[in-house]
Amino acid sequence: MSDAEERTLMGLAPVAPEETERYGAHPAQLVDFFGRRGGPRVTVLHGGFWRETYDRSHLTPFAAALAAHGFAVELVEYRRVGGGGGWPGTGQDVAAALDHLGGPPKVLLGHSAGGQLALWAAARRARAADRVVAVAPVADLARAADLGLGSGAVAEFLGAGQPLDGQPLDGADADPMRLLPRVPVELVHGTGDRDVPVELSRRYAANWGARLHLLPGYGHYAAFVPGSPAFGVLVDVLRR
Repeated sequence: MSDAEERTLMGLAPVAPEETERYGAHPAQLVDFFGRRGGPRVTVLHGGFWRETYDRSHLTPFAAALAAHGFAVELVEYRRVGGGGGWPGTGQDVAAALDHLGGPPKVLLGHSAGGQLALWAAARRARAADRVVAVAPVADLARAADLGLGSGAVAEFLGAGQPLDGQPLDGADADPMRLLPRVPVELVHGTGDRDVPVELSRRYAANWGARLHLLPGYGHYAAFVPGSPAFGVLVDVLRR
C-alpha cells in the first residue's frame, strides 16, 4: 500500500506557490505560501527521513489542494541531512521559520520526519500553534532507531549535527517520546504503514494522551494525495 501511495504522490506535478519568503540565508530556509489571504493558517513540515533527497516540492500539490479548501497554507523548507542539516540545526530552522511567520498558526502539520519536528515544536514552544497534527510521525526516535527505520535515518539525523558543548548527541532533546507537549496534539496514522509503523503513534498517544485517528488499511502517504479518502479525513481533522 505505501509503495503505491508513494508513486502516486511523487508522480504529481509540483504546483508553484503564490509567494515564497526567506527566513534565513541558507538556500533551504524558505517558506512557500498557498491561499495566503484569509482562511485558517496551516503551517506544514514535510517528511523524507530528514534527508536532502526529499524536499518540499512533493507536498506542493497537497498544499494547493488544502488552499482550495479554504486554508492559508505555509509550506516550510528546512536544512536536511546531506545539505547542512541534522540535529539540532534542523530544529533550529523550524523554530526560525515559526518566528518569521509571526503569531501561531491554527495548526502546525507535520508528516513523517516533519511530524517529529512538529511534535518537538509542540514541546519546546508554548505557542507553536493552536494545535499540532502529526501524520505518520516518527514520534519515538529510540524505537525508530531500534527498528532501523529508513535504513538508519535516525542515526544519520542525530549524527549529522554538531555535538553540543563537546558532548555527543543522544537524541533526548529531539525525541517526542521524551518531550511533554505544551499544546494539544492529534495524530493521524494509516494501519498499513510500512515506512513508519503505527506502533510509534500508538506509543506516543499512550504516553502523552494525544488523540489518535487511524486510517484503516492505508499506508504512509495516502493522506497527502489530494482527492483520496484519507486526504478527506485529514481535511476534516484540520477543520475541527
